[in-house]
Amino acid sequence: MDLKTLVFSVALLNVSVMSFRVSHGQEVSLISDKRELSQMFMEVQKPKKRAVTVFDYDGPDDLPRDTGREAGAAEDLPTCLLCVCLIGSVYCEDVSPEMTSVPALPKETAYLYARYNKITKITSKDFAETATLRTIDLTGNLISEIEEGAFSKLHQLEELTLADNKLTKLPVLPASLVSFNANGNQLKTKGVKSTAFKKLTKVEYIYLANNDLEAVPQLPESLRIVHLQNNKILSINDETFCKGNNTHYIRYNMEEIRMDGNPVMLAQHPTSYMCLRVLPVGLYK
Repeated sequence: MDLKTLVFSVALLNVSVMSFRVSHGQEVSLISDKRELSQMFMEVQKPKKRAVTVFDYDGPDDLPRDTGREAGAAEDLPTCLLCVCLIGSVYCEDVSPEMTSVPALPKETAYLYARYNKITKITSKDFAETATLRTIDLTGNLISEIEEGAFSKLHQLEELTLADNKLTKLPVLPASLVSFNANGNQLKTKGVKSTAFKKLTKVEYIYLANNDLEAVPQLPESLRIVHLQNNKILSINDETFCKGNNTHYIRYNMEEIRMDGNPVMLAQHPTSYMCLRVLPVGLYK
């Protein structure tokens, strides 16, 4: 007979025994009230609860962490927790905690927007595993150095924006570029090779305004718009925009050249833009 049956039987008999003594002389109290019997019956019916262990984290300091790295650093968190990751796109704009390096990207990332952070350098490893990139926008960081070969594996890259950083020179750029923007840096002529854009046979837009350039680099035939305003360009010649040895040459693709904000007097070099369909914007008198 189990305990439940025993208790129920005692309740039916309505036994009212106050106490008795067992053979060892000890007094044992028994139940003498129907309500107590009923309560005991209900207690026997209750299922036993399982013990559950719960870890008590009172605050951030109690959470487990990797003690080998600085707590709270952006590098400690997966990219898609810091940034917004959509299919093929990663948006890391003005990230908190501060982002000081290019984040690790999903391998199939095509579009990266990491503007207004504290990134200081682009290494040759940053994009080595993301050959699918088509757009990189790193506007408004603190980038002062780009290692050679940083973009060497990006054969599909069409748009590269490095505006408002601290660059003084440019690395080798991908030949697949259609648009390149390095406005608002500290680029100097010795840091931008004269042939830096020569192999960019697909590029249509080059933006180099607000830098420290003293000369115009060679511009590819495919170019439609070039911004060179607010530099330190002192002179131009027959080869800057045209082909000096070919008076019949016309540069059909070129739609806009901005030279305003430079010390060069364009009126003194009329043959340098005779091949253009529109006059460059700049100082003429």
